[in-house]
Amino acid sequence: MTHWYEGPLAAFDIETTGTDAEEDRIVSAALVVQDISGSRARVTRWLVNPGIPVPVEATEVHGLTDALVQRTGRWPAPVIEEVGRGLAEQCMAGRPLVVMNAPFGLTLLDREMRRHRGSSMARYLENAPFCVLDPGVLDRHLDPVRKGRRRLVDLCSLYGVMLDGSHDAAADAVAALEVVRSLGRRFATTTQQLTAAQLHARQAVWHAAQSRGRPEWFARGGSRAAAGPAWPLRPQMPVVA
Repeated sequence: MTHWYEGPLAAFDIETTGTDAEEDRIVSAALVVQDISGSRARVTRWLVNPGIPVPVEATEVHGLTDALVQRTGRWPAPVIEEVGRGLAEQCMAGRPLVVMNAPFGLTLLDREMRRHRGSSMARYLENAPFCVLDPGVLDRHLDPVRKGRRRLVDLCSLYGVMLDGSHDAAADAVAALEVVRSLGRRFATTTQQLTAAQLHARQAVWHAAQSRGRPEWFARGGSRAAAGPAWPLRPQMPVVA
């Protein structure tokens, strides 16, 4: 029997104008699809002109300048449509979707869908079984006492995964996918007893417990909402009159 961590997986990642999932914008995105462990991955990349300036602080992280995205990036609306359809296709095909720090990436994508398409993640995926694997949540639950940071680069080092170009959406997506495979193998006594769908449900519980236990850790790199327990997508914030 092929366990979920050896079978088909997809991975999604974005680079953004900042760390606020409610207000910041996507400047690049990537969707990676791998049919089986060790096979050649298919990579789709998008470069976006977000319609707002790209701050220097964001450029220092991912290297995408305001001039570059204005010159060669596409307008957000058609990109968001393609991304939404791409994720829906993977979910319809039954491929679990690997997303590092899913509450940030998927929430920001949802807000872009609302902003530019008058839609939402729920609408794009309404007929698709939604199954997310978040390497950060899995690692923190399966190895809870380990000291040190748990960024993607740290997980790559721990699990023996090459990260070729940190903070490039495609490179990060590929690395996150391979971390999940390696994590699944390392903790096989636990993970092979569960389906990816069962892990999806359990991660919501695990993340909620993790965020309550370490709110300062979750809030460090983003807005106050980053410490919330919702996973893999934060609820939309109410509109203030």
